[in-house]
Amino acid sequence: MAVDASDLDHRARTRSGCIPPELVSRLLERGHADMVELQAGRGEWFCALAWARLLGEQDRQADALEVLVPYLATGWWTAVEAAAELLEGWGRIDEAIEITRVRMEAGHPRALESYTRLLARHGRAEEAFILLRPHIADPSLAVALVDIAAVAGRDEEAAALLAARTEHRCSDFPWCCRGLDRDTAIGLLATIRERQGRVDEAIALLRPGGTTLLNHERLAALLARHGRIDELRAAAAADDSGYAVRRLAMLLEECGDVEGAIAAYRQADRHGPHSAFGLAQLLARHGRGSEAIEVMRLQADARNGDDWILRTLADLYLGQGRPEDGLAHLDALAAARGGEEDWDLYGIRLPLIAARDGVDEAIARARSHPEGATCYAASHIAELLADAGRTEEAVAVLRPHASVNSHDLAGYLIDLGRIEEAMAVVPHRDKPHPSQPSTTAARSEEPPF
Repeated sequence: MAVDASDLDHRARTRSGCIPPELVSRLLERGHADMVELQAGRGEWFCALAWARLLGEQDRQADALEVLVPYLATGWWTAVEAAAELLEGWGRIDEAIEITRVRMEAGHPRALESYTRLLARHGRAEEAFILLRPHIADPSLAVALVDIAAVAGRDEEAAALLAARTEHRCSDFPWCCRGLDRDTAIGLLATIRERQGRVDEAIALLRPGGTTLLNHERLAALLARHGRIDELRAAAAADDSGYAVRRLAMLLEECGDVEGAIAAYRQADRHGPHSAFGLAQLLARHGRGSEAIEVMRLQADARNGDDWILRTLADLYLGQGRPEDGLAHLDALAAARGGEEDWDLYGIRLPLIAARDGVDEAIARARSHPEGATCYAASHIAELLADAGRTEEAVAVLRPHASVNSHDLAGYLIDLGRIEEAMAVVPHRDKPHPSQPSTTAARSEEPPF
């Protein structure tokens, strides 16, 4: 098996040229662990990871680590992180720390955070804090430092480091402050004060310093955690983002005040479709589907053509068993747009047609659409067939579009037990990029196991 770190990273990030994790899960759920094992040895990372985890659960730790060795040999950080997680889960803490330390000392940018968090979880929080302290200007490492400070008993020292950053005024974010801007520092400092029980100080920090959406969200979440409903109401009234309104409604619902939560959303109608969506979901959760539909009807009428609004409305009609009403409304909206619908809007009506007139009628209508022969239409048609238990027909629909819909097609083939065919349609990178040792690989030692 020939793999290198850049090729592995590209495939894992883009889910291209590989067997994606959802298909690996499908293989295991259908009892095809043997295929997962086979593909793990052919450079399929998600298969290797799943197979290693399965072996570990079977108390075959040596075999599990052996599966990961070719991936670790590339110096690829994702493989290192996965191996460390397995080792830690098995109680082999020293080995997990060592494999992470090697990559950290080799200079991998993500290794320091993982290494220090691992140390902190296993009684070495003081050491971890000292390692992180010089990196307070790095946002992700600053978050780790704040988390670890609690375990190390160094909250005041972390607070002092952050307080110094709150005096900085960015002139060219993120370059002038190297990423940790004033508002982020204020938010982290508020986290420490809340943890210390100094809630009023945390609130005061976020109020004057909350010039960003992030700190508005932090303030609303903090008020909700401490049941400060009146203050949360005031924040909701002044918050144009709608986040505080959602937190207020969630808190009221959790307290059993459903009418209060509904009122909070209704008073926030200035936030438009997003608050309307929250209100509709709330109403539907409490058996008031007709009211939920009316809320989204108004949004659909006001924003005719916004696909996510129409999709939400159609789902609500379907959930209430009213497909004919849903189709009538979609027809009226389409007429107001001039009668023509691109596929992204037309496809929304297919489940409603299937519920009212049957799957065959929905498919016939789909195929009559000008875009009915496209690869994206094929995906919708196949889904209708598969949901109706007609998986063989779904496969037939996707076959002519296999290059684009390969993962969907492979999933249906797996469901049918046609595993070799499924693996054949998944695109693989036949010739991995030539191995070129990365800086991390070149300076790494052999794994400690």
